[in-house]
Amino acid sequence: MYNNRIPDLTRRAVMKRAAAIAGLGAAAPMALNLASVGEAAAMDATDYKAIVCCFFYGGNDYANTVIPYDLPNYDLYSAIRGGAADRKRGGVALGHDELDGTALTTLAPQTLTNDIRYALAPELTGVASLFNSGKAAVQLNVGPLVVPLTLAQYESGSKAYPLPPKLFSHNDQQSIWQSLGSEGATVGWGGRMGDLALSSNGQSLMTCISASGNAVFVSGDNTLQYQISPDGAIPIWPAKGWVFGSAEASHLLHDLITEPRAHVMENAFNAVTRRSIDMETIVNAALDPITLTTAFDQTNYLARQLQVVARLIAARGALGSKRQVFFVSMGGFDNHDGLMTEHPGLMATFNSAVTSFYNATVELGVANKVTTFTASDFGRTLAYNGDGSDHGWGSHHFVIGGAVKGGQFYGTAPHISLETDDQVGQGRLLPSTSVDQMASTLGKWFGLTGAELTAVLPNIGRFTTNNLGFMA
Repeated sequence: MYNNRIPDLTRRAVMKRAAAIAGLGAAAPMALNLASVGEAAAMDATDYKAIVCCFFYGGNDYANTVIPYDLPNYDLYSAIRGGAADRKRGGVALGHDELDGTALTTLAPQTLTNDIRYALAPELTGVASLFNSGKAAVQLNVGPLVVPLTLAQYESGSKAYPLPPKLFSHNDQQSIWQSLGSEGATVGWGGRMGDLALSSNGQSLMTCISASGNAVFVSGDNTLQYQISPDGAIPIWPAKGWVFGSAEASHLLHDLITEPRAHVMENAFNAVTRRSIDMETIVNAALDPITLTTAFDQTNYLARQLQVVARLIAARGALGSKRQVFFVSMGGFDNHDGLMTEHPGLMATFNSAVTSFYNATVELGVANKVTTFTASDFGRTLAYNGDGSDHGWGSHHFVIGGAVKGGQFYGTAPHISLETDDQVGQGRLLPSTSVDQMASTLGKWFGLTGAELTAVLPNIGRFTTNNLGFMA
């Protein structure tokens, strides 16, 4: 079993909330945020810090995101992926000359596997600039693991070397990256960090925020995720305007969906609705005065998500926020075919959005207080299938921010090969770094103690380190 503590935590959360609701009584004023009816959080932050997860839904192709640039390793990459000469036959290798503008230079000498040097996708000029100036790092070959694994252990099928459940499945691997549990998990590791930060924030609902719909990453045991649109707080329009052309009908609907009820479930539902209406007023009042000079492309949906995150960070004083966890996302990465058509546009979208966001944190004076990292279902095969790549496992990811020890690669660079023992077939990377370790490194910077990290990341004790070193 992947992690037998996750279901226990979920059951405890359900029982805790049910007991809290019952204890308040059916007629009690439920506008109180239910997330605050839990155990007091341990963290007592006096400064501000935020973690931003940028999730690539579909499984990002790592090999055309972080690409071998030195000629010996590039030639191996090109031979495996079908070089530029094979492009008309479905080859998916980028041309070497396309990488000149995004070649990465480490700020301190590093010797990686086979003396490999890297460049980024040609569209990632802004990210490459952040790396080369020390504001971004690359975590190499990271993915879900229960225990450290060698290829022999993976192939043994032994229960002594458990695997994450349902490898290569989109829904399950998305959930495991975000929650450390397969599909159906209700609590994410970002939400667990938020649980520990509740006492630091004046508005507990402003602790864990998704600008991209429902996401388990920002759902905690005590923390309720707050969902916001790129335009601001999401209104319940019928309750604040006209219903069937009648303002009176709108007023009646407002009363119907917010008034206290005798039935405990009806009362809880109305409390959630009432809280949503109240928070719309609070959040939009805090956001309205915020004006950023940093430009965000309004045709870029990821950029618009990150823009509202930047505005919320700017409003942190009005909202009483000291610790926040955010979630944004983009889709379209399941490129079994059309990789060379689709992937460049995805990289350009990410580059524009994340570069603007970093610049906005500089404008706001919080660049060293905000750390953004990327995540995805999985990496993909190094081998190509004729027009794209298939589901994989480990992948390379970015960490961006003023507190990042940038201009460096972290972890172990995989061989550019389909036959070495750091991949499990067709170039599917066997992760050399676990999601738990990446999360733990972010958590330590966020302010979690060792014991708190163990509670948030139950598998972390199985790995040799809980700090990968990419945070100052």
